[in-house]
Amino acid sequence: MPEGKVQTVCGDILPDQLGRTLTHEHIRLQYQCCFVDPKTDAEKERARDPEIRLDNLGWIRQYPYSHLENLKLGDESLKVMTSEVGYFKECGGGSIVEATTIGISPDWEFLKQVSELTGVHIVAGTGHYMGFTLPDEAKNASVEDLCKFIVKEIEEGRNGVKGGVIGEIGCNYPLTDVEKKCLIAASKAQKMTGAPLLIHPGRHHDSPMEIVKIIRDSGGDVSKTVMSHLDRTIYDYDGLIELAKTGCILEHDLFGIEVSLYQKNPSVDFLSDAQRIRRIKHLIDNGFADQLVIAHDIHTKHRLVKYGGHGYSHILANVIPQMLLRGITQEEIDKMLIETPKRWLAFSK
Repeated sequence: MPEGKVQTVCGDILPDQLGRTLTHEHIRLQYQCCFVDPKTDAEKERARDPEIRLDNLGWIRQYPYSHLENLKLGDESLKVMTSEVGYFKECGGGSIVEATTIGISPDWEFLKQVSELTGVHIVAGTGHYMGFTLPDEAKNASVEDLCKFIVKEIEEGRNGVKGGVIGEIGCNYPLTDVEKKCLIAASKAQKMTGAPLLIHPGRHHDSPMEIVKIIRDSGGDVSKTVMSHLDRTIYDYDGLIELAKTGCILEHDLFGIEVSLYQKNPSVDFLSDAQRIRRIKHLIDNGFADQLVIAHDIHTKHRLVKYGGHGYSHILANVIPQMLLRGITQEEIDKMLIETPKRWLAFSK
């Protein structure tokens, strides 16, 4: 194992080489598995439109999971995605954690090409996404076999390209039997390899704490675990503080989404970037500046610059200036974008 180093798709690097790091993005995935069927005939017709244009972009932004073409980020060419990641590089970006796992079509060779062409370090995720997306081979595998699969992807890789993070590991709430099995396997693989762990929690306030307990009980390292998507999972400040006290790393990774309707859970109001910044400031003020990371979790086409979206450079270009205006210091920003990713992504034993 590359103890003390970060394992990227182009080989091992020192943590100091990472630079500003987005800890949860997708560059290559197919997300049609999470299509939300529209309710009206008119919307069903829109869902089948094979293009993203100015005259339907507003509707797609409102209902991103109901437009099939929008869910096919993996159809974009190498030229397009090199350009998109290149904008991040031009704004001072250094590294991206690419969180696509089994179930949503990871492509590590494509990631290596993007990394080589842009100079951006890319760390690829191994493991399994939510249970309903998985092939039968994974659903029927034992915990031991799932663990061996992850370890092999870290130690040997695919065609010479190795995984550098376990996850995102997909979880619902409550966990399905398959998802619990995959989570236990991921925790055991983390213990064996010293790799960082990345979790996709269920859309429920209690999900992250349930997952933390399973990780601990399975021998995993909670301090080397990022809990993703908290900006759509825990909506009260006390809950965030409770989770932070477990020692895990808290991730707000939906920066750039400014639509209050959350298709995946319409009963709650989705956050704005301003609200995300306030939550982060609250965590910093309560002593958890060393446990925070941020990203955009780009996983649909409409969020790319090509289609009028904010792109991978949004945090660097637009969010950081707002953080500074809201009383978050440059030192605290550097912890989120540089220091904590360095500590998390470096393999330990």
